[in-house]
Amino acid sequence: MTATDRPATDLEPWARALLRCPVTGAELVDSVDGDGAPVLVSTDPDRPLAYPVLDGIPVLLVDEARPAS
Repeated sequence: MTATDRPATDLEPWARALLRCPVTGAELVDSVDGDGAPVLVSTDPDRPLAYPVLDGIPVLLVDEARPAS
């Protein structure tokens, strides 16, 4: 399994489905950044933001958001 095949978090599926972008309210999907680190990316088409995942824990703070590439 590669980094892109692995979920960014180890949360149960029902809990994972509850997570939303704190800025836009859009659904978050698993991804990896340019360095291969796991991130959650907002699906908002106008403002896609990426949030880091540290040790399997999503950091969904507005100050931690950065534009998704």
